[in-house]
Amino acid sequence: MRAMARQKLLFVATEDWFFASHFLPMARAAAEMELDVAVIARERNHRKAIEATGARLIALEAERRSLSPVALARQIMALKRLIEREKPDILHCIALKPIALAGLAGKLAGVERRVYALTGLGFLGAREGGLADAARLAAKVWLREAVDGPQVRFLFENPDDPVTLGLDPADGAKVAIVGGAGVDPLVLMPEPMPPQPPLRVALVARMLWSKGVDLAVEAVTLARKQGARVELTLHGAPDPSNPKAVPEATLREWSARPGISWAGPTRDIEGVWRGHHVCCLPSRGGEGLPRTLLEGAACGRALLTTDVPGCRSFVRTGQDGFVVPANDIAALAQALVTLAASPSQVERMGASARERLLAGYTERDVMDGVKALYRSLLGQRQADLVA
Repeated sequence: MRAMARQKLLFVATEDWFFASHFLPMARAAAEMELDVAVIARERNHRKAIEATGARLIALEAERRSLSPVALARQIMALKRLIEREKPDILHCIALKPIALAGLAGKLAGVERRVYALTGLGFLGAREGGLADAARLAAKVWLREAVDGPQVRFLFENPDDPVTLGLDPADGAKVAIVGGAGVDPLVLMPEPMPPQPPLRVALVARMLWSKGVDLAVEAVTLARKQGARVELTLHGAPDPSNPKAVPEATLREWSARPGISWAGPTRDIEGVWRGHHVCCLPSRGGEGLPRTLLEGAACGRALLTTDVPGCRSFVRTGQDGFVVPANDIAALAQALVTLAASPSQVERMGASARERLLAGYTERDVMDGVKALYRSLLGQRQADLVA
């Protein structure tokens, strides 16, 4: 008797590094379910990391910044051909552009069971004004009309984003919410904090204006003028494919200021938090649930962030750290002054942040949530076959 073919899951993401940095737990979850897993993404240097999960990487070149209708149509048709060739039981699209393009390609290819993972709303969530409102409305119409369907599920990282798109976060039949990308608390462990003063603050992220890198620099500069002994290290690289990238010349200019240092990208997350007290991300919005906050919490560091979706739902102000208004340099500086004056409070907040992570935001929590989502879709498929 011929063995039954395994059911297939096909991911679509923008970049192999993005999938490798955030979504390997989802691939491992699918492997635990004995699904045949493949990933469509632009290939750079992360094929081995993806294939180590048992997944296949299907390279597809596409320029992320291009919004030409002709280029977008070509991308949709290229994705449609790949999806038709793979014949997935579930198509899992990650981030807004892959959802818009691969979601349509999957629909045209006849794949009914599609998962749309909104890892944040990007510029749709970070901008204000009439143009931003129009863009949000267009995205809502596209996602809810053009690429939606009876067996489409939306996967979010915070409870605010579904509301923006006109979805009920409590609608378990349509919406699932997981704790970001999740981190492994047995890999990222708390270590003793370095001596104080100074208060050592790190911002670990891509060097984008949307991440509020400039706000952190100006807030630390202001806090130092107010007498606080505080230092800031920026860990991350500009993203040349992202229009919101901070120029390298600006990063070097900031690094020349007293108390500011740009250290470039790092893979030694444990080392970063071993040498710092506070994890800072003064985001302007557009986040899902920032991985840097999860990593800082796992390492038992106090968290300092802004009142935007994804950040405010994870950090409990006054308990795990502070949540201050977005784009408010003075409020950010005051929080730094407060933390610099109270090393014991920093210790307590770091311990609380670790407990927060363990209460539903670990890698295993995310894997279990995604597996439940896949099972619900595949269960429908099995019911259809029986009928």
